[in-house]
Amino acid sequence: MNFEHSPRALALLQRLTDFMQRYVLPHNAAWHQAVQQGDYPPPFLDDLKTLAREEGLWNLFLPGLRDDEPGTRLDNLDYAPLAEAMGKLHWAAEVFNCSAPDTGNMELLHRFATLAQRTLWLTPLLNGTIRSAFAMSEPDVASSDPTNLQTTVRHEGDGLVLNGRKWFITGVAHPACRLLIVMARNAADEGGAPDIKHHQHSMLLVPLDTPGIEVVRNISVVHHHAPEGHCEIVFRHVRVPADHLLGGWGEGFAMAQARLGPGRVHHCMRTIGQCELALALATERALERQTFGRYLADYANVQEWIALSRIEIDQARLLVLRCAWLLDHPDMAEPAAVRAQVAAIKVVAAGLQTRVVDRAMQIFGAMGLSPDTPLAQFWTWGRALHLLDGPDEVHLRSVARHELEQARERMGASSAYFTTPEQMRTPPHLSA
Repeated sequence: MNFEHSPRALALLQRLTDFMQRYVLPHNAAWHQAVQQGDYPPPFLDDLKTLAREEGLWNLFLPGLRDDEPGTRLDNLDYAPLAEAMGKLHWAAEVFNCSAPDTGNMELLHRFATLAQRTLWLTPLLNGTIRSAFAMSEPDVASSDPTNLQTTVRHEGDGLVLNGRKWFITGVAHPACRLLIVMARNAADEGGAPDIKHHQHSMLLVPLDTPGIEVVRNISVVHHHAPEGHCEIVFRHVRVPADHLLGGWGEGFAMAQARLGPGRVHHCMRTIGQCELALALATERALERQTFGRYLADYANVQEWIALSRIEIDQARLLVLRCAWLLDHPDMAEPAAVRAQVAAIKVVAAGLQTRVVDRAMQIFGAMGLSPDTPLAQFWTWGRALHLLDGPDEVHLRSVARHELEQARERMGASSAYFTTPEQMRTPPHLSA
């Protein structure tokens, strides 16, 4: 395995970093002020997006882009450091048209959409003229097991009818959101394969302004209100044409799994970027802050926090880069092994962010709880990561199941390392 980034990726990283320092960071205070005043997205955001596209810093994440589609075609490994750099400023990704959930939705459309669907939805998403959302989680079931989903879709005449409730759907409150990709259970009498639980779901392309859709509320996350929204939505007899089905009937679960891997790498690398910034803030604070006649950096426990944070960040980055490399080289590992890696990096990233940011907040003291630094927001997002895209426990189970399956296949091979009497017999004669 080689985790070295290509010269092109490193050049793009330098250009991206310079762009953020020169154009994006100077607007950070204005962005927060505008959002507090209800002016979202701020009027200067479109200017930054136009400039980023002119600079060739646009759609940095899709390796399968066609020649007539705007973007850079970076693979997962080469995109990773750029995602880390963008992650340090939580709103920066939109400047480069690299925001979640649009990135995952663009990948879905790129892989499974018909020509008409691509023209209607993918092209404007690639151009950054609209935003989108992915609607899967539900309030009344454990959505970590998608087979539980209660939102249903059925055929009716020449159309499809959707009924149900979704929540914590990111991006719906963005004024530019036009499209919902909705994961729904096929109606009981239309499942086609009722004995195969992973073939009972379909995905629909649903315009947000379709009659019957009600955006109930934008749900705060640990009392943090995201302007783009984590919304609760009700679908009451929402009717769309039959050609709004994405992919095949009953293929929703498989498509959701296909969307997962690259998006997980993006999330984790943005998290690592936030952790790097938290550590940088903490170390500078420790060097300038005094208590009881000593700088915080002189205390052994603070030094330990700093050291542990550095070690854990570097460990997490290597694991995520390994996962990115495996996604780029699918012939180098079994799909089950890659799925286990995708599950593992999610658990590692969530734990990393809560630990590193918590230490940084402790070093900052009361200021770390305030909106004066990004730490409180980073901590909130880190805590949410323990549940977003499935709770840690589900992903740990996935990793454990893969490990146990490997153990079943090699059952007994490790017993040669025992030191029990039956294993201490004279070894067989070794011929020359």
